[in-house]
Amino acid sequence: MAECRVIRGGGTYHGKQGLDYFAGVSTESAGSKGICMHLLEMPPGAMAKPHYHEAHETAIFMLEGTAEFRHGPKLEHVDRVSAGDFIYIPAGVPHQPYNPTAAPARAVIARTDPNEQESVVLLDEVAV
Repeated sequence: MAECRVIRGGGTYHGKQGLDYFAGVSTESAGSKGICMHLLEMPPGAMAKPHYHEAHETAIFMLEGTAEFRHGPKLEHVDRVSAGDFIYIPAGVPHQPYNPTAAPARAVIARTDPNEQESVVLLDEVAV
């Protein structure tokens, strides 16, 4: 029988995309079957590797700070997001978040893949 779980803060992991996450709800931490949710803090100047999530959608809520992300087949679009903004990234869409500011940016990230890193696909930076 499935059980409710409380995941205490503090655990971290380094993602394939090159950023560090505070581990939250996932298959690994809670046995979840359809969702993964973590906290991301991007220090000033942080930049993820270009990537996409092959088989799942991503929803992000910016808690504090400002960040930007490139997105699209050739990362040709750029959006700036600030505290209070929601972001939706469909499955398979290349993207690259980064923090061009002098202050940290913090966000809650939820994905429809319950695994922390299963469907992350890194892009060859020369190909974008």
